[in-house]
Amino acid sequence: MARLSITALGMAAFLAALPSPTWAEFILQAPGAGSLQAVVDAAHPGDVIRLRAGRHDGPVTIGKTLTLEGESGAVVAGGGSGSVITVTAPRSIVRGLEIRGSGRSLSEMDSGVFVAKTATGTRVEDNAILDNLIGIYLHGAEDSLAKRNRIVGMREGRTSEAGDGISLWNAPGAQVIGNDISFGRDGIFTKASKRNVFRGNTLSSLRFAIHYMYTNDSEVSGNVSIGNSVGYAIMYSKNLHVEDNVSDGDRDHGLMLNYANGSVITGNTVRGRLQPVERWTAAGRVSGAHAVPGAEPASAAPNDGGMRLGPEKCVFIYNANKNEFHDNLFEGCSIGIHFTAGSEGNAMSGNAFIRNRNQVKYVGTRHLDWSEGGRGNYWSDNPAFDLDGDGVGDGPYRPNDLVDRVLWTSPQAKVLMNSPAVQVIRWAQTQFPALLPGGVVDSRPLMAPPRMEAPRP
Repeated sequence: MARLSITALGMAAFLAALPSPTWAEFILQAPGAGSLQAVVDAAHPGDVIRLRAGRHDGPVTIGKTLTLEGESGAVVAGGGSGSVITVTAPRSIVRGLEIRGSGRSLSEMDSGVFVAKTATGTRVEDNAILDNLIGIYLHGAEDSLAKRNRIVGMREGRTSEAGDGISLWNAPGAQVIGNDISFGRDGIFTKASKRNVFRGNTLSSLRFAIHYMYTNDSEVSGNVSIGNSVGYAIMYSKNLHVEDNVSDGDRDHGLMLNYANGSVITGNTVRGRLQPVERWTAAGRVSGAHAVPGAEPASAAPNDGGMRLGPEKCVFIYNANKNEFHDNLFEGCSIGIHFTAGSEGNAMSGNAFIRNRNQVKYVGTRHLDWSEGGRGNYWSDNPAFDLDGDGVGDGPYRPNDLVDRVLWTSPQAKVLMNSPAVQVIRWAQTQFPALLPGGVVDSRPLMAPPRMEAPRP
């Protein structure tokens, strides 16, 4: 073990970020040169421990404010029990390491890096966190940060037995930024927290890309979900800003709001496509079946040579109230938006619904006008005219009619879809609007999509 003094300039910059100590050391640790825990225990607050390339045996607990970092190729390996690195001291830093080999106990919260409640302001950044039950657990660590980590979770077994890429519990002000997360259960799972930021993460081959539970006053922005079962599951949360996220080829829902209230959902893209049916039949297992298939074009065909259109719903809104949806793109799904369970006071304007097999599924009896301030939404199947050239259709758009309601309640009736009787009913509804049931109407439909091209991951 060698100890080298930091340069005067580097020391001044390092110490400026710490309330103490009066001096710090730079510690180089070679693999096999003694216990890593002993090195950490012997260090002083503020020291920087750099691990040389090679295997360093864990587990290790950082109980004082330190920086634990690695040269390229430095690996901290757990013994298959407990967490590999546990941080209990505030303002600590774990960076530049490959971290692998945690235990497999969900009840014990076994993680690659476990950041305890006392470790406020801790940074976990630029690591490769591989083959752990949970990648990073921010367990009550206020103002902590997980940034630019590559996290690959469990690749085999049941999804219910896997852990999350990054799990966050009651960590106000914590941020999760720029991570690449794949496999395991959920990419980012947050519960009982507030004032969090999840930005710029890429998430693939998971159950849920981002899973929100009881987390308020937070931001979800600029994330990309590719080939997951659900892109963004926002549940039992309020006052969120969900902006500029992408769901590309997710299976069930691109965006799901369940008891999510008072939030702004803007600038998001959900893009569907034909996907192998194995993605549905292999549900419940961690495997390549979660992964996004090739870039097949979206199609209205329900099944084409073992393929199925997904997501099933670009957006699913269940008992979610007083939210603003504007300037989003929902394209190529089986259902553009499924709206149900008494959701009230949601404003819909400036969204583009393009080539969804069914643009809207709403089974209620209330009349809902999805336009605001003279601005509605764009519907790719709307045959409206715009004779005055103001960019708004001359007539209202109704995505559903009485026949749709019959089909939703009695799917067997699909065999009658092309019958003369059904065609007569639909013609009569266009001639006599009083026959139309309650439902969604866009009184000011747009003639062109607000965003001509969706962002691509």
